Amino acid sequence: MNASPLNLPIGLQLYTVGQEMDTDPAGTLQAVAAAGYTQVELSPLTKTSAKDLKKMLDDAGLKNPSGHYILPDLISTLHEKIGFAHQFGQEFMVVTVPWVADPSRFKPDPQLGQIGVFIAIIKGLTLDDWKWNAERFNKLGEQINKAGLQLAYHNHNFEWKSYGGVTGYDEFLRLTDSRLVKLELDCGWATVAGQDPVALLTKYPERYSLLHIKDFRKGFTPRTTLMDKDPGAPVPTELGRGAIDYGRIFAAAQKAPIRALFVEQEPPFTEMPALEAIKVDYEYMKNLKS
Repeated sequence: MNASPLNLPIGLQLYTVGQEMDTDPAGTLQAVAAAGYTQVELSPLTKTSAKDLKKMLDDAGLKNPSGHYILPDLISTLHEKIGFAHQFGQEFMVVTVPWVADPSRFKPDPQLGQIGVFIAIIKGLTLDDWKWNAERFNKLGEQINKAGLQLAYHNHNFEWKSYGGVTGYDEFLRLTDSRLVKLELDCGWATVAGQDPVALLTKYPERYSLLHIKDFRKGFTPRTTLMDKDPGAPVPTELGRGAIDYGRIFAAAQKAPIRALFVEQEPPFTEMPALEAIKVDYEYMKNLKS
């Protein structure tokens, strides 16, 4: 059996095994399949060439209905990225973080490289930036729909930062076309932000097409800032060993048109190596009843 409580295949976001994918992508994908997963969601950080990666997925018997992309890549090379999505048999092109019209206004830490740019932008996002993102997503979503695919947005926790009582997430949803822009609800990051995934699925049932399933240890202090190091910061853990009650989340998700779900465990892996952790995560999903 490899179906979740939503009677969907149990998938894995490959960011979970990112280090392993860098050193041994073929072996890692074989290990993912051996753990029970039947499909994966590609990370934009994957270094393997498209041709080789597609063969490795096929050899492992893994489907790829969804992939993560970064917004500046879609803006600058949309045709190429659509071709990539078609090559892998994807249905969803998911954007993982927002962008801004003028990145030069930010001064990122040069030691962090490209990730530093994203961190600086995330910290400095304004409500006008969210409005700009909504406009870009609508335009991209229309072109992606014409290509037979679906654009979606994946949340972290910073989306719920309040701007005078209005959150970036609510503004983004208000301004995006529900037909052109769907959502991938990361239940773990939403919980870190102090949000209830059940309430979100109930409020916006028609918007959610994908779920990310992850957990954090009990005792964290909710926050809308990334990469905190204080004693109350969220600490990743295996599914079923943390703070999130997925039974009630899946019960609420029954009312939404969820097309796929993906386990994603955040590093660092303190209890066991990633390839062992994904086995624990899979067993939790396989045995969970909603």
